[in-house]
Parts: sequence; C-alpha cells; structure tokens
Amino acid sequence: MESPFPKSSSAPGEGRVVAKLQPEGGSALEALAYQYPLKLISPSRPADSTKSVLVFLLSYGGGLVGGDSVSLAVDVRPGARLSMVTQGHTKVFAPATNTPNLVTRQTMRAHLAPAAALCLLPDPVQPFAASVYEQTQVFRLAPDASLCLLDWVTQGRSARGEDWSFARWTGRNEVWAVSENNERLLVRDAVILDGAQPPSPPHMMPTLRESMHAMGVVGTLILRGPLVKALADFFLAEFAALPRLGSRDFRSDSDARRDAADEPVSDLEKWRRARLLTERTTRLLWSAANVRGCVVVKFGAPAVEAGRLWVGAMLAREGSVARVFGDHALMCVR
Repeated sequence: MESPFPKSSSAPGEGRVVAKLQPEGGSALEALAYQYPLKLISPSRPADSTKSVLVFLLSYGGGLVGGDSVSLAVDVRPGARLSMVTQGHTKVFAPATNTPNLVTRQTMRAHLAPAAALCLLPDPVQPFAASVYEQTQVFRLAPDASLCLLDWVTQGRSARGEDWSFARWTGRNEVWAVSENNERLLVRDAVILDGAQPPSPPHMMPTLRESMHAMGVVGTLILRGPLVKALADFFLAEFAALPRLGSRDFRSDSDARRDAADEPVSDLEKWRRARLLTERTTRLLWSAANVRGCVVVKFGAPAVEAGRLWVGAMLAREGSVARVFGDHALMCVR
C-alpha cells in the first residue's frame, strides 16, 4: 500500500534550523527538521526567549556510532538571534571491530543574515577509544552578523583509563565574510589529532598522548561581529594582562594571597588575580589573537571541569553572552 504522506526530501542524519525575527520582537523558529541519528529540541517558551531562541543538539542513545553521518544546516534570518547547546558530552563510539576505520562525521553549515547572531556553546566532544571522527563547521556571516562559537574535545573516558586513546579526531572551523558580490575567508582553524603509532624509532616522534602534555581537554573559542565585540576585546585585554616571561611572579601562593589582600585594587583587578591563581593551580593555559577581525581563543586544561569553569567564568564576568542571548546560552559552561 502506498503511503498517503509525501516522501521525505532529507536523508538520514540531516537537519535544518531556521530562526527568524518576530514582528513584535524576539526570535522564533521558522523551521526545525531532523532525521535519525540527529535530534533537535526547542523549548516552547524559555525564560530568555525575548533575547534568543534556544535549540538543543542531541543524538539518539547519547552519542554517535561508527559510520554515523550528521549534516545540519542553520539559517539565521535578519535580526534574529539563535542559541544552540547540548545536554551532555557528544560521545563518539568506536566502530565495530571488523570495520576499524569507519568514520563518524558531523557537518554544520550556517548562514547568518545582516544583524543576525548565533551563539554555539555546546558541551565538548568525547571520542571513545579507537573511534574515528571528522567534524566540519562552516559559518558564512553578513558584514554586521555576530558569532560566538565554542569547539572543544576531551581525552575520552578518563575514568576507564582512556587518555587520547581514539584513532583519529579531525576538526575544522571556517568563518567567511559574505557580501552581495564577494566571499572572503576570515578564519580556517583545523585540528588533527592522530592516535596512530609513530614510525620507528619511537623516540623520534611522540605519541598523541605524549604530545598533549597531560591536557585532558583542548578547545577553541571564535568571536566575530558587533554583538560580541566587547567580549572579544575583553579576552584580548585579559590575555595582554597575563604575566610574561621576565615578569613572572615567583612568590608562593600564600605570599601572593597575603600581598593581594594588603593592596587597594579595583574589583576587576581582584577578580583577575583570583583567576590567575586558579589558572596556575589548575594548570590551565590559554591564548587569544585577532585574526582578520575574528578573535580566536585557544585553551587547554588537565581536567575537563577546569576548562568548563574557566570558559564560564570568563563569559560570565564580561556578560555579553547573557545580555545578548540570555542565560540559557551559557548552560553548558557552568
């Protein structure tokens, strides 16, 4: 018997999100579609819906298995604001033993119209031992569109002894400036983590685990556009204020705390000193640079929670994400 319903025009793993600006203000979804193994959910009326519309990126079973392919198209209409989060780590399971090189893929292609804004602050990707994963995210921005993008990956299941034990992880983020008659590549940030054993002799090339220098999570934050310019400037200013070689503070932590308590300083300086102490204690490392109008922040930490708390503290201190997109955009970095 022939189905009375029209055939789907999408393939397995495909999804589409379209956000629009409502006549009375605020953002809403014009379209939300997905097929297994991708799943998309949007709360009916989140508390901060007047600031941005919220979409959860999910997968059935809590992760992706070998051979899964997810392709998501995101379109943010003029003036609309969209926040995208997850409900936990994106787990990448190992392929079956008879297909060890089977690749799991995720692709996102987003177009941001004039005055549109997208905030993508998900939980990190967690690739399991022996998994093979490729991720591509391409963002095309109108000249006055805004983007806040976080992309990070963990060492795997540390509780089970995994320490960068996956076969291969590849991630690429591209940001393009798009005008009526021109497209210009602003940033192409590519990371390749290859767990294949180095050729002999082994002392000539470190393994992936050795090259990560005890880091448990590494990530990239990319900021572009007028609505996140204050946040981008904040990261650049805080990075410029980091102690440099030749001006390192060699005092013990207890001496540094005592001296800091005795000096009259501003609230920002107090917060900065406390943050620097936390970064030193947790061995978190980071940098920030301006690349063709995009601010690219790189960070790494031995513990995933240390990285999460650092990102969340930086975003909360400056405040632009909560003001522009609402508190719900920050739920994965708290």
